Amino acid sequence: MSQEILVNVTPQEVRIALLEAGLLQEIHIERSTHQGLLGNIYKGRVSRLLPGIQAAFIDIGLDRAAFLHISDMGGHGKVKSDINEFAHLDIRDLLSVGQEILVQVYKDPLGSKGARLTTQFTIPSRYLVFTPGVFQISASQKITDDAERERLLNMITANDFGGYIFRTMSAGVTRAELDKDKACLDACWLEIDARSRRVHATELIYEEIPIVLRIMRDMVGYEVEKIRVDNIDVVNNMQAFAERYVPALRDRVELYQDKKPIFDNYAIEVELQKALERKVDLKSGGHVVFDQTEAMTTIDVNTGSYLGHGNVEQTIFKTNLEAVDVIARQVRLRNLGGIIIIDFIDMMDPLNKEFLVQALAQALAKDHVKSQISELSSLGLVQMTRKRTRESLEHILCVQCPLCHKRGSVKSFKTVCYEIFREVMRMAQSYAWSGFLIVTSTRIADELLNDESAALANIEVQIGKSIKLRPDTSYTQEQYDILPLLERE
Repeated sequence: MSQEILVNVTPQEVRIALLEAGLLQEIHIERSTHQGLLGNIYKGRVSRLLPGIQAAFIDIGLDRAAFLHISDMGGHGKVKSDINEFAHLDIRDLLSVGQEILVQVYKDPLGSKGARLTTQFTIPSRYLVFTPGVFQISASQKITDDAERERLLNMITANDFGGYIFRTMSAGVTRAELDKDKACLDACWLEIDARSRRVHATELIYEEIPIVLRIMRDMVGYEVEKIRVDNIDVVNNMQAFAERYVPALRDRVELYQDKKPIFDNYAIEVELQKALERKVDLKSGGHVVFDQTEAMTTIDVNTGSYLGHGNVEQTIFKTNLEAVDVIARQVRLRNLGGIIIIDFIDMMDPLNKEFLVQALAQALAKDHVKSQISELSSLGLVQMTRKRTRESLEHILCVQCPLCHKRGSVKSFKTVCYEIFREVMRMAQSYAWSGFLIVTSTRIADELLNDESAALANIEVQIGKSIKLRPDTSYTQEQYDILPLLERE
């Protein structure tokens, strides 16, 4: 299936959309004020031991202490990764308060929780993952061809520092390309090892590459036909990265030069708005409802107005089957993680139940994030888990609603401000107004005049027109209007 990647770059955030056959499947957002920590390596200091749960809080220089469980100590540490090895071990025998320890972030801070840490380091490149302290050679389970797995496993041996894992994209790759990747990883680890001896506790030792380059490394395969970017500097960086690591993809990175904003041109903004709604309609007339909670995400499938033309069992089966593709896409698009409970409409036929679970597994197979699916229960419930390493789309774009006693969510101040910036830029191209008047809520106006004042001034310079604000107490947090600026204002 043909793929295309769109990259929208502003000083405030980078947004990356993955399209398959023209349909949005994934969205990645990273803001300058809240960049991800996943993959970063720090020299931490043990600030507190929690023997009751066999864990420790580690100070790595963030606002909140990070969390290290004994099961996540291994590789370069003293503990094996087998859960059975933990029964006779005590965190106090391995760590002490004030001790310095090398750790890697494997889960970003989520909600009120701090980052999750591990001492089982992984350093990824395009085709390989280096595993310091673990002297094994293995391959991704998604490489199913036995002959190819055997070919790869015979190409590389572990070195004095650790072993390697062949990533999915290594299938069919030549020895020269693999050797190049291996040399880069070896040099990177030697630099990390040397730096870890020089820096003080709570300092950053290794920082993951920027999101635009991570996408090139982790997601862009040969099936990606185009990577369209609306910033020339980012285009140059991505082309240089491709030239070094995967030359065949260099010419697929191109500058988007249309006057219409890139996400508008591909209807991404519309899809983003839909991805924040609870209810997703099915073409048949049924619908699917998504609810995120602290503990899990629940997905409810309903027939709605769909009555079908055959028996009841067939109507239900068709609705459930249609919902499968919608659920698989929305799980990726919303970046739902952790425990997910899907409440399909009850079916009687065992063959229909079995086929439905198989269809869900097949639909989720396209997902880059690992998930596991249980059988369909007698109540029509499917329990699945999806690896959660970053915040969901809703948690990135929204905050808990102060008007409904935290029963729902509204867009955050920054999200609304950035929408206003994009709308002003869009309208500046369409209307020959002398200036713009932004009417919005008091809180959004305060945000624009304070934290986002520099960005607002920069947009004024770009469009060469004045922008004025008018706070209106009757406007809600998400509500705003952009009007022509009159001379008297």
